[in-house]
Amino acid sequence: MSQKASAVKRAQRSEVQPHQLGQEVFKTILSEDIVWKPFPAFPPSVRLAVVVGQPSEPGPYTIRVKVPHGVKLMPHKHPEDRVYTVISGVFYIGLGDELDASKLEAYPPGAVIILPGNTPHFHWAKSSEYITQVTAIGPLGLEYLRAKDDPRKQQLVGGV
Repeated sequence: MSQKASAVKRAQRSEVQPHQLGQEVFKTILSEDIVWKPFPAFPPSVRLAVVVGQPSEPGPYTIRVKVPHGVKLMPHKHPEDRVYTVISGVFYIGLGDELDASKLEAYPPGAVIILPGNTPHFHWAKSSEYITQVTAIGPLGLEYLRAKDDPRKQQLVGGV
């Protein structure tokens, strides 16, 4: 091996990137290992599972969202760019400030949707339950366009 090639190999070994939290070792996550929990910013029947990372912290994360048939997530936006992958069911998403069924687009399992940050949108589990996987750089944010649509605000009003 030449001196130049040897120097390149040494440099590559010394420039190893630091690992993200939860990614220091090889591991697999099977569907049966996913832990579904309620999430205060979602309607009560919707579930969220953290797959990789810490969504509340700066850095990459992957979550899954399970929405039962008929449930609507009213117009909202996220500060972070997001990549959605449809895992199961049909994912209906529309862009805009108002829930308008004519703006919904249906995406089957395997579809990938790129949603730029701060884009107003809405979801509707119109035909069946769906599960999406969301990958983004945290912290995760979710802001409803109207306070009356935010389950976190409804809980406060109901508890007063």
